[in-house]
Amino acid sequence: MELTTIWFVLIAVLWIGYFVLEGFDYGVGALLPVLGRDTADGSVTGETRRRQMLGAIGPFWDGNEVWLLTAGGATFAAFPHWYATLFSGFYLPLLLILVALIVRGIGLEYRGKVDSTRWRRRMDLMVVAGSAVPALLWGVAFTNIVRGVPIDAEMEYVGGFWNLLNPVALLGGLVTLTLFLTHGALFVALKTDGQLRHDARALGLRLGVLAAALAVAWLWIVHASTGTAVSWVLAGLAAVALLAGLAAARAGREGWAFTGTFATIGLATASLFVALFPDVMPSSLDPAWSLTVENAASSQKTLGIMTVVAVVFTPIVLLYQSWTYWTFRRRISGHHIPTEVHPAAVTEETRRRVGAS
Repeated sequence: MELTTIWFVLIAVLWIGYFVLEGFDYGVGALLPVLGRDTADGSVTGETRRRQMLGAIGPFWDGNEVWLLTAGGATFAAFPHWYATLFSGFYLPLLLILVALIVRGIGLEYRGKVDSTRWRRRMDLMVVAGSAVPALLWGVAFTNIVRGVPIDAEMEYVGGFWNLLNPVALLGGLVTLTLFLTHGALFVALKTDGQLRHDARALGLRLGVLAAALAVAWLWIVHASTGTAVSWVLAGLAAVALLAGLAAARAGREGWAFTGTFATIGLATASLFVALFPDVMPSSLDPAWSLTVENAASSQKTLGIMTVVAVVFTPIVLLYQSWTYWTFRRRISGHHIPTEVHPAAVTEETRRRVGAS
């Protein structure tokens, strides 16, 4: 197998890892206002439920983002022309994603630093927006990449921002958003206990039905124009995995339900890369102007050095992240949430005293 093909496959694996892992982070963050409410009987406050949800993703979310950084770095090194055309043509959407990730990180890291309801509410809004925006825009971006965008003979994107917001791309954004919301809801059901667990499972079922309907339409449109026999099979398996996951959720099997959405996102992403190959960015103006794994790649020497580095360090990263998930595998119950404020928090009373002195 050519090194260019190997690195195309490796980049596809990195994106699959990013979407299946960071996808549930996005879903949990975006669902804070929905699942993070007081229970009907008032026995559990919304703040406790929100802290359960954030505690469930707390050990994982920043590690999951490493997959995105690695995918971007690998693309830059292995396919510099792909990287240049992608980041120049998709500059505004990628900038919005970057800003959203920064805002989300601030919300997650600083939520507990001040003992103030208003402060936590603002941080929650940052987490929600910072989770929903990437979940939507990644679907828009990948739909455009697979279906083709205006690229000229100089390997330059010649379209505008509004070219990216076509109906099929927006449908793709809704698919990734609803899939990640379903993924996140089932992760909450898997990682929490009490009423939150049951509410999250019920919400995941409802969201999953909507996601399934949207995903079937989207995958059909995308693969009808660019698909191959293998990509069609992968897309079909993704649909089966989603239905199996929803059936497991209905039966109260949260582990298998989460596995179903995990497999759905992974298989759907794989189907897109299979449909894309050997192109990396098809041109909608002229197929001869498309970026391919050959004309967009680095030199063989660069790819060879990168392959050695990947063989050495990839297993280490995978082992470390697997250890993290195993260590924090238990459920988080409401009684695990302390009522007192974190010692690092700065209370309103403390600030008043400091100001007075």
